[in-house]
Amino acid sequence: MITLFGQTFAPTDPEVLLLGGILLLLLVFLALILRAAGRSATLAAPVMRELGWLSQRVQQLGDGQERLAGGLHHVSEAQAHSQSAMLQVMEQRLAEVSRQMTESLHGTSTRTARSLGELQQRLQTIDRAQANIEKLSGNVLSLQDILSNKQTRGAFGEIQLHDIVQKALPRDSYTMQATLSNNRRADCLIHLPQPPGPLVIDAKFPLEAYEALRRAETPRQAQEAASLLRGAVRQHIRAISEKYIVEGETADGALMFLPSEAVYAELHANFPDVVREGFAAKVWIVSPTTCMATLNTMRAVLKDARMREQAGAIRKELALLYADVDRLGTRVENLDRHFGQAAKDLEEIKISSEKATKRARRLDNFDFEEIATPVIPSRAAE
Repeated sequence: MITLFGQTFAPTDPEVLLLGGILLLLLVFLALILRAAGRSATLAAPVMRELGWLSQRVQQLGDGQERLAGGLHHVSEAQAHSQSAMLQVMEQRLAEVSRQMTESLHGTSTRTARSLGELQQRLQTIDRAQANIEKLSGNVLSLQDILSNKQTRGAFGEIQLHDIVQKALPRDSYTMQATLSNNRRADCLIHLPQPPGPLVIDAKFPLEAYEALRRAETPRQAQEAASLLRGAVRQHIRAISEKYIVEGETADGALMFLPSEAVYAELHANFPDVVREGFAAKVWIVSPTTCMATLNTMRAVLKDARMREQAGAIRKELALLYADVDRLGTRVENLDRHFGQAAKDLEEIKISSEKATKRARRLDNFDFEEIATPVIPSRAAE
């Protein structure tokens, strides 16, 4: 390293090389001048001028070198400041990116935890639904076992009928398992007034024929199953008409309760002739829905009949109520007279009290000379 004018330069710096070239040139000039001085003394003055000029140039080069060194120092400081500012900006950017990544990771973890919680709840719901499905499967199997037996199937229809009737009618308006005069036992007897009279509801469930119709795969099987269903329903209609329509005891019609909306819809959709035969025999086929509607109509009829039965009692009670109101008016008049008499007595008592007060005040003042011979007033004056 070479230190020149307070600045340190490397040997390969352009300034050092330039300065070296200039010094070498000066030495060459000096050698030439010295050699020429020996030749002619007259040449000394130009040489000295050249040396002065060279000295000035060397001084200018030194000044330029100093300015160049100052510029290099300023550039170095500016570069250092720029690097510091750039590092600061990069640190801020890195901190911001780190914060955003942290928040993003935190939000992602929160959403993941929430999603896992919701997934766990849904899995629990699915487990409960699976348990309900398994339980329902067991109940369906039990229902199939019940419907596969005629006696249990009949009990199933009777229980469903009893539940519908119990919800639609008052308890004293029907009888379950009622025995008629012909020793036939009806599933339900509705106590309707005359006319039409007590109405029988009998529960029937032609399940075998309906299941055969559903399982039919060929036209022949479907025809045989339809014939079987038609025959079963006709048999039920005939049995109800013969057993539960008793002249003079029951209404001239009865209801056949089918505890299945599907069977009821099948009959009305594809077997209208059977339904018309029921109408002709005065046996009306009802499903759970239509049975509830029919029973609500019967409820209105029962209510109207009971209102007519109670009309006489209502008129009697109204007469008694009118007598009670008339008696109450008389007693109010008597009480009003008593109040008037009591008010008059209170007024007379007030007058007597005022007179007694005046006499007591006069006695308290010893106004004996003003007291005249007392005159006993009559009771009427008091």
